[in-house]
Amino acid sequence: MVHAPFALLPVSFPKSLWRQACELAPIFNELVDRVSLDSKFLQESLFRTREVDTFTGRLLDIHAKMLELNKTEDIRLGLHRSDYMLDSATKRLYQIELNTISASFPGLGCLVSELHRNLLNQFGKQLGLDSRGVPGNTSVSRFAEALAKAWNEYNDSSSIVLVVIKPEEHNMYDQYWLSTIIRKTLAEVDSEGELLPDGTFRIGGRTVAVVYFRSGYSPNDYPSESEWRARFLMEQSSAIKCPSISYHLVGTKKIQQELAKPNVLERFLDNKDDIEKLRKCFAGLWSLEDSEILEKAMESPESFVLKPQREGGGNNVYGEDVRETLAKLQQEGGRGLAAYILMQRIFPASALTHLVRDGTCRRDSAISELGIYGAYLRSKDKVLMNDQCGYLMRTKVSSSNEGGVAAGFAVLDSIYLT
Repeated sequence: MVHAPFALLPVSFPKSLWRQACELAPIFNELVDRVSLDSKFLQESLFRTREVDTFTGRLLDIHAKMLELNKTEDIRLGLHRSDYMLDSATKRLYQIELNTISASFPGLGCLVSELHRNLLNQFGKQLGLDSRGVPGNTSVSRFAEALAKAWNEYNDSSSIVLVVIKPEEHNMYDQYWLSTIIRKTLAEVDSEGELLPDGTFRIGGRTVAVVYFRSGYSPNDYPSESEWRARFLMEQSSAIKCPSISYHLVGTKKIQQELAKPNVLERFLDNKDDIEKLRKCFAGLWSLEDSEILEKAMESPESFVLKPQREGGGNNVYGEDVRETLAKLQQEGGRGLAAYILMQRIFPASALTHLVRDGTCRRDSAISELGIYGAYLRSKDKVLMNDQCGYLMRTKVSSSNEGGVAAGFAVLDSIYLT
């Protein structure tokens, strides 16, 4: 057993941009819900992607089957995390991505924030830092509150919350802070789960009120048809899915890119101030159907990131590899371009940081990425919860392109407001 990697001290972050990121959380929560209701937009936006991306295609197939069945979700629960980087040149906060499934580290992230406050309480004078500069982190308690409220809305006191996990789960201790009751893999759901005629989902003889996915976001999570059967079974049920298949699709990179197009946000949101706040944090996002931007990416690959429809870290393409990948896709006929989007590359400022991994502390130049958690719960037309729910700071050596902690690229951190 090894500890989770962490930074020894919090990273400095401007208070004004922290407030901006926190204010965006409820707006993004509402946007996810609104977009998820527009099945035509989801299916049409991802139509070309499905032709070259089998995984996205299978998710869309489940979504289409739910439409055929006229399946409605009266109770909708979203536990999201929107990730940002601070661009050193413009001093602007840009959104990197919006996670709508398995937003990880609400548990361990809180512990690191508490660790840093305790360290500054003891050694703050020597360091010239005040522990009050580390904001409180409520992500684990607020996520647990959202799950509990959803369970309560299901209105069956004997029902349970089911956590869907990976067969070899390496992030279990983060998950245990939220729920330790019933944990099953997709394959176990397929073999043990039961869908009753009235839509009730049961497993091990117990009714499931809420299905909380901490797996199911990667093609690797579906090694056989068994896992796909389990996902379809749960989607058909009356259990509250976190996320539902429509919420899951809203979190794809292609939908992120479509929402950044002119006049698209107006399709889903009415408040002009909210729309302006969202647009302010959007980085440049482009479809590879745009020949002009494709040419620019070939000429200056260091200015772009090539992103597939994947979650979990380790999937993006950077630097000279952008040019090589684009050239290869074009040589293969160009159809594969639909599996990716292009994003403006953000260059945050680096700072010397003490990183602790496997019991060893090293000092290195590092950059950070801020994640803001949000929880959204709606029962029919009544919004029961729409809040910003804490944060996650991840720090990595500046020479690393990818940023996932579980994927081995980054360490857990917290912030010091300046």
